[in-house]
Amino acid sequence: MSRNTASSMLALLLTHPFEFRVLLQYKLWHEPKRDISQPSEHATSGWDRPTMRRCWHFLDLTSRSFSGVIKEVEGDLARVICLFYLVLRGLDTIEDDMTIPDEKKQPLLRQFHKLAVKPDWTFDQCGPNEKDRQLLVEWTVVSEELNRLDPRYREIILDVTEKMQYGMADYAHKAAATDELYIETVDEYNLYCHYVAGLVGEGLTRFWAASGKEAAWLGDQLELTNAMGLLLQKTNIIRDFREDAEERRFFWPREVWGAALYGKAVGRAGGFADITELYAPGNEKQALWVLSGMVVDVLGHATDALDYLRLLTKQSIFCFCAIPQTMAMATLSLCFMNYDMFQRHIKIRKAEAASLIMKSTNPRDVAYIFRDYARRIHARALPDDPSFLRLSVACGRIEQWCERHYPSFVRLQQVSGGVQYDPRDVRTRVVQAAEARDQALAKEKRMLEYRERAAAANGKGANGLLEDRKPAQEELSTVALLLYVAGGFLVVLAITLGFAWVLLTYFQ
Repeated sequence: MSRNTASSMLALLLTHPFEFRVLLQYKLWHEPKRDISQPSEHATSGWDRPTMRRCWHFLDLTSRSFSGVIKEVEGDLARVICLFYLVLRGLDTIEDDMTIPDEKKQPLLRQFHKLAVKPDWTFDQCGPNEKDRQLLVEWTVVSEELNRLDPRYREIILDVTEKMQYGMADYAHKAAATDELYIETVDEYNLYCHYVAGLVGEGLTRFWAASGKEAAWLGDQLELTNAMGLLLQKTNIIRDFREDAEERRFFWPREVWGAALYGKAVGRAGGFADITELYAPGNEKQALWVLSGMVVDVLGHATDALDYLRLLTKQSIFCFCAIPQTMAMATLSLCFMNYDMFQRHIKIRKAEAASLIMKSTNPRDVAYIFRDYARRIHARALPDDPSFLRLSVACGRIEQWCERHYPSFVRLQQVSGGVQYDPRDVRTRVVQAAEARDQALAKEKRMLEYRERAAAANGKGANGLLEDRKPAQEELSTVALLLYVAGGFLVVLAITLGFAWVLLTYFQ
């Protein structure tokens, strides 16, 4: 542990002891599921090849948040997802670089799926301040590994890249033509997020199906996969508002921040005249109303994301998909009614992130995480917010989803693995009455089956057997009871006689 890390942990212990305990638990108990550098993993991770080892290095450089969860995906899927991520990162780097003229950028974007697998292609014309430019400079390592991939995986990567590149090219051209990027409507906003994130979810889901680790039909659940991507992307757009605004990239749709719905609160006919007014002094309250409308839009994807997670069966795939979703809900809760996000970049604390990683292991716990953050958001909502009713409905839908699939009065017992019911909840009496009825019906069914077997053994018909007053089992139980009583009486009598004989013999 470095000196800076030790000092930061000591400061955390003194100022936030609970968070220190969480981070300590994470470091001690949350061991990585696999080490891709181990010789036993070389066959699937490709670590023994210098080109693939360099690709893993670029993954660490370009995505510290996703790098860890990608490496823990089982089998060769980790390597596939690594290359998939690098291809999309390369495409996004070209699209984001404002130093590349539009006339040069457009052909690069629109044929990137072909350039990506071209053995000798590299690109060294990104601006010096572009943080991921080195990936394109050394692109030959990526192309070589792409061409090594199983064709079924490579086709999915190139197909998704081709779909994404056209959408990015259109938005890049619009930004170059106007010197700034504005999104007008919510529909246009949804389409943009589909291009940059929904298609990522589609590619990943097709990987799960193609690998055979998940059901083949999962690859056709495009609406649910799109919702997963949109929830992540829209949350990031909300959190990164100020950074994007400083680069003249405004992803919040004008339909929200300039709508008449907010015009009444702001006092202007069409809402804000310009999106930069959101962080201007004096507009704090109205800016939070706009933020509330953006949060409501994100919460609309929550139940679809939960439906998707319930379909997954492999633990490593589930954790890979679930952890970013719970992180997004935590970030959304942090941003809601928090004016600091208009002034600077904010993010959840490390202890909270570590806690979410440790808890996001099954659909039930993830659903409860969604529910808890939805409750936090709703608790901070104000009745005079123009989006208050829609926000309440969106949070209520999450609550309803959780109660339908994982009722809160049913508690899982950690030791025995069974369930117990909350005695304070009225639903407990309903469930217990239903269980008692089911047990009575099951007992009656077993008795009937016994009578039928006994009748068959004695040559009786089933109708004659049903006329018997007492089943054979009850008769045997009565005889056994009488024998026990008689035996006990004889034992007591023998002891008494023996005691009397001893007295008479030795004491006369």
